Parts: sequence; structure tokens; C-alpha cells
Amino acid sequence: MKTLKLSSLIILLSTIYGCSTTPPAIVHQSGVVHSQSAKNQREANGAIFQAASYRPLFEDVKARMVGDVLTIAISENTSATKAAGASGSKSGSAAFAAPTILGIPATTTAKASISTSASTKFDEKGAETASNSFTGTIAATVIEVLPNGNLLVSGEKQIAFNKGAEFVRFSGVVNPQTITAANQVSSTQVADARFEYRSTSRVDLAEVNSLLTRFFLSVLPF
Repeated sequence: MKTLKLSSLIILLSTIYGCSTTPPAIVHQSGVVHSQSAKNQREANGAIFQAASYRPLFEDVKARMVGDVLTIAISENTSATKAAGASGSKSGSAAFAAPTILGIPATTTAKASISTSASTKFDEKGAETASNSFTGTIAATVIEVLPNGNLLVSGEKQIAFNKGAEFVRFSGVVNPQTITAANQVSSTQVADARFEYRSTSRVDLAEVNSLLTRFFLSVLPF
């Protein structure tokens, strides 16, 4: 019975250790937009103007309504550099002469003395540099029109290869005035922009700690 319990525990721990699920997505909106329910078509009254099928005559191709699609040109470059240094030194010395008792030296040699000295010095330097570059394009869908007219957009692109799939997700708030005539907007002009690039390949999974490892890292004090 004890052997069975021990085997079950080993299998359970091995299963938990092998689970290396990727962290949750940072994109706060779903990449899939559900189709809107079809509105009841009004009966034609014979007039030229029909409110149900109204579209402006000189309407441009820019996204402005829920369900419209626009292109996001991703061009992000970030870099950061940090350097720090500290140094210090400390020294000290002391000298003690042979003590006397009632004017008589305590040692046979009156000139006997003791001297000590100590010194410490440290020099510490550190530097850190980080840079990231993310370029590409992704089509996003308008999922909400805010009261001030800004567009909340979200998009997702999936590319599958032989050994895994890549996911590119994007969400943010777009000002319609920044949309070009080609129905495109730069990612640097998107507010609250959130980018995510992940894959299911072994390289991506190797960089993610297993559930058991993350548990012990959160509990251990060192």
C-alpha cells in the first residue's frame, strides 16, 4: 500500500513538473469578434432614401464602425542603459605601550609596546543594457466605439509551422484622425497599446518555468 502511494505521488509530481503552460495573455481584449445579430430589415416604402441601408456617398475606406478592419503597422524600438558604481576605503591603526604598575614596568623591557593596523577597500561597478525591436503588420478589428469617437481595436495573427505555431496579438485605442488614407495607423500612435508575441515551439516552452518550479520560487525565501 505504501509503495502504491509513493508511486502515485511520484507520478503526480512528475506531471505537475512537466506542465509548462505559458503565462496568460496581456491583451485585454479578445482577438475574436463575434458577429453582430442581424437587424430586422425595414420594409421598403418606395422612397430613394432607405435608413436601413444608408451609406454615405463619398465615404472613405477608413475604419469607423464596429466590425471594420484596419491595418496596424508595428514599429517599436526600445532601449535602456543603466550603470552604477560604488567605492570606499577605510583604515585604522592603534599602538599600546607596556603598562606600568606603581611606576614599575610590567615587563622586563620598559620600551615594550604593541601596535596594530587594519584597512579595507572595495570597488564595485555594474552596467546593464537592454534593447528590443518589434516590426511587422497586423490587421485589427474595431470591437468598440468609445463615446469620444476613439476606436478600441484588437487583432490576432496565427502562423503554424512544422514544429509549432506563432501567435501575434495586439490591442489598443486608435484615434480616427491618425488613420491614413490607406486605412493604416502606426503602432506609435496607438494609446494603451499591448503587443504579444508567443509561440508553441520548444524554444518558447524552454523559457517558461514549470508549475512546480514557479511554486517553489514563490515560496522559498532565497
